[in-house]
Amino acid sequence: MGESRRLNPNILVTGTPGTGKSTTCELLLRNLPDYTYYNISDFAAKNKCYDGYDEARKSHIVDEDKLLDELEPLLHSGGNIIDWHVNDVFPERLIDLVAVLRCDSSVLFDRLNKREYHSSKIDENMDAEIMGVVLQDALDSYEEQIVVELQSDDTEQMAANVDRVVTWTTMWKEQHPEGVTNELSAHQAKKERNDESEEGDFEEQGSDASSESESDSESEGSK
Repeated sequence: MGESRRLNPNILVTGTPGTGKSTTCELLLRNLPDYTYYNISDFAAKNKCYDGYDEARKSHIVDEDKLLDELEPLLHSGGNIIDWHVNDVFPERLIDLVAVLRCDSSVLFDRLNKREYHSSKIDENMDAEIMGVVLQDALDSYEEQIVVELQSDDTEQMAANVDRVVTWTTMWKEQHPEGVTNELSAHQAKKERNDESEEGDFEEQGSDASSESESDSESEGSK
């Protein structure tokens, strides 16, 4: 069996609830009609990927293992737009761009209030946005170069964000004419090569610094 590869990128659109994920994804689909959209909340409900109910938040608890069992095979084809406020559950090897939407606190408050969220839920989401929780989760879970932070306060910014992502997809295809691998082993090997390259640069810098220090010591000793 040949290596599994995808010819189009998988895009994860994430952010605190109320930052404009669904609207952004809708605009993306208009510009990328061949892509498939997955709203993870709807996907989890349809496929019964639940592990209980959170009474405090008045929402179902998603069974992430079952979710991935259902979703991961669908991502192998590429050309998917994933919409969820949680971003650290998806396999790194299957995600090509993580678009983290950000929103001004006053704008976010108005949006959440219009949804008639309970005050405690509004406070929780406001705190998460102010502290940049979703962005930090993305940076902790994926390579920094595929994480992009996009301000999403109004329709003009959303449209500009969509243009930017669409342009990126074109560049991605030009840079990967044969697609990219879905295989874990190949992905890990590539990442290890990148890590070794970075470590080599660091070691060389350290070696240069040591040489300079030794040279300075010799100069001082000869005085």
